[in-house]
Amino acid sequence: MALVTTEKMFKAAYNNGYAIGAFNVNNMEITQGIIEAIAEKKAPLILQISRGARQYASMGYLRAIIDVAVAENPDIPICMHLDHGDTFEVCKQCVDDGFTSVMIDASRHRFEENIKITKQVVEYAHAHGVVVEAELGQLGGIEEDVVGVSHDDIASHLTDPNQAIEFVEKSGCDSLAVACGTSHGAYKFKSAPTLAFDVIQKVADKLAGFPLVMHGSSSVLKEFKDLINKYGGKMPDAMGVPEDAITKASKMAVCKVNIDTDLRMAMTAKIRQVFAEKPGEFDPRKYLGPARDAIKAMVLHKLDILGCSGKAAECL
Repeated sequence: MALVTTEKMFKAAYNNGYAIGAFNVNNMEITQGIIEAIAEKKAPLILQISRGARQYASMGYLRAIIDVAVAENPDIPICMHLDHGDTFEVCKQCVDDGFTSVMIDASRHRFEENIKITKQVVEYAHAHGVVVEAELGQLGGIEEDVVGVSHDDIASHLTDPNQAIEFVEKSGCDSLAVACGTSHGAYKFKSAPTLAFDVIQKVADKLAGFPLVMHGSSSVLKEFKDLINKYGGKMPDAMGVPEDAITKASKMAVCKVNIDTDLRMAMTAKIRQVFAEKPGEFDPRKYLGPARDAIKAMVLHKLDILGCSGKAAECL
């Protein structure tokens, strides 16, 4: 089947209390690892492409890889999504390039300007059959070109539930990324992590039936952090979102959970291990292959955490 939007995915996820995994892709091995796990678990899938990914691999290569994944898995609904588009022009280009979903992140602007920019993207995207994710509130941390607020300021930049209805109604967006205490990157928290579930619940209550999104939701899994540090890395203070918190959010109104850092860590950990154990290795297939397998294993685990395993058919 062809690429799909998130409309049916989110409706099924909202009604049945689970979330769809939105995984960032940068190359063939990452995409293959994700797809192999998705196919095995029969789960719906959102493949995200960031500005950094487009600069690294070029859209032509990424689209060709995704097209193969779609062709080889006709029973799996797959959405190609722009992650953190920061201007109307970027979103327009991605709509024109065949994306089925785009995110306009104008959250750094004042409330009224955020609505204005988001509405402009919505009008263009909807005219081309593409859905739009927007963001209200601001996260912390850093991911590629996305620089969030400082860790100390996260609590003061959470999504305001009282603005949510006005934002959605005036912008026309199809889903909303909420700031609930998560952060981008591997160093999300300085102490025991907690999320503002009250914010999620209040927004959900005000926007009944409307799909919410969690960004900055990698868990910085201990097994990969330990491997990286064992084989020469330095990530002693890395800390992510607890997986039980992700499961809890996915049973609320959160229908999409973004995962990028965990993919990077799985790949890096396995490559470091191969180089340490086989210092003479120079065949990329001998370290990228194990890295791909590590990504697959991690995604298999995440799909169960999100609750979307076996849900592909109901999202078609």
